[in-house]
Amino acid sequence: MSSPTGPASGLPVRMPRPRQPGRHRRPEPLAAPEGAPALVLAVPGTPSAATRSLAEEIVSIARSELPGLDARIGYLDGDDAEFPTLQSVLAHASEERAARFEQAREAGGDVVEPDGPVAVVVPLLAGPDSALLRRVRQSVMDSRVAADLTDVLGPHPLLAEALHVRLSEAGLARADRARLFTVATAADGIILASVGGDEAVQAAGITGMLLAARLAVPVMAAALDEEGAIAATAEQLRSSGSHQLALAPYLIGPELDAGLLDEAAKEAGCSAAEALGPYPAIGKLALAKYTTALGIAPPQQQGAPVR
Repeated sequence: MSSPTGPASGLPVRMPRPRQPGRHRRPEPLAAPEGAPALVLAVPGTPSAATRSLAEEIVSIARSELPGLDARIGYLDGDDAEFPTLQSVLAHASEERAARFEQAREAGGDVVEPDGPVAVVVPLLAGPDSALLRRVRQSVMDSRVAADLTDVLGPHPLLAEALHVRLSEAGLARADRARLFTVATAADGIILASVGGDEAVQAAGITGMLLAARLAVPVMAAALDEEGAIAATAEQLRSSGSHQLALAPYLIGPELDAGLLDEAAKEAGCSAAEALGPYPAIGKLALAKYTTALGIAPPQQQGAPVR
């Protein structure tokens, strides 16, 4: 039996581990600087309950990675009622910052009028889409708020990891090549579907090379919003020896028109995985764009090792 001062004689005592010295010491947890700009996630597509749930989960991941982060959601096609527009979210963030400064000054605090960006806007896009990015940029300009606009989230190894997971969840790829179990429906060729034109296809192709290295099967990118492009890519893969194909959307979800993915999968004669959705890597990449814009050392953003 234990005594009030510790375990009885003869029982092992767990001692606290000393802090590891030197360059392998675990880094101190990062927190958002006081008064840091807000991270505003710019969400494309038609707002819905599912879209809001996805966006909220992504900003929740970002907040968990950076305590104290002020993260908000603005919709490109919002209604300023249930779904606030990007423009109104930026204006509200600016008003709140000005109000905090006035309150601090009236309280007699030694405060300096804030400068620099009110917010850092991160588009919720895996790859470039010039039409959507123009709209995001226009919304920032129309808000008349000082805000930085980051690049899209990809290409990045973490997106290749996310694609791999979505394919394995659909039974279209093995979760781990190092474990020698069989997935009967595993694809031997992957079509990576993007929207946004040639630039988006090229960007998807970079992540596609990383995915091909993970799966050891050919991966080709194609435009989901270009008529016949998915079917033509499927034919190209089949002519090069792939017989069981899979369609993997290089898309987070809100930017995807309803029914477009199912229609393309039918044209290509193959099964499709789900969009990337609120995979944890999406929140981490959004945060990485924010911290890079502010010059804050971000948490490590590395993909899982290729197996």
